[in-house]
Amino acid sequence: MRQINFLLIFLFSLAIGLFCLENIELVTIQLIPGFKVQAPLSVELILTLGVGATLAWLFSVWVKLQRQILSLQDLNASRSKDKRIIELEKDIKRYKQELETQLTLPPSKK
Repeated sequence: MRQINFLLIFLFSLAIGLFCLENIELVTIQLIPGFKVQAPLSVELILTLGVGATLAWLFSVWVKLQRQILSLQDLNASRSKDKRIIELEKDIKRYKQELETQLTLPPSKK
């Protein structure tokens, strides 16, 4: 699977590189009113790809963080349920012992 990922990334990078070599004309981009940037199309495309890749990485980190938080919450809930089960099992043993001692006692005289 790593070889396939490497091949896809390599081909995509090669395509971007060839595209950049062919598109060196200056273009103007207006980011906000009154602020214009003039640069080769290839530079602007590479910057845009970099920003997009960074945003995609940040989003994936955010999603992983959310999953870890949810899994920790599930783990804590599971641990608390396990503790409650142990407590209930101890209560059952204690009640059984009390019941056995009550059954072995002689009947009370009136």
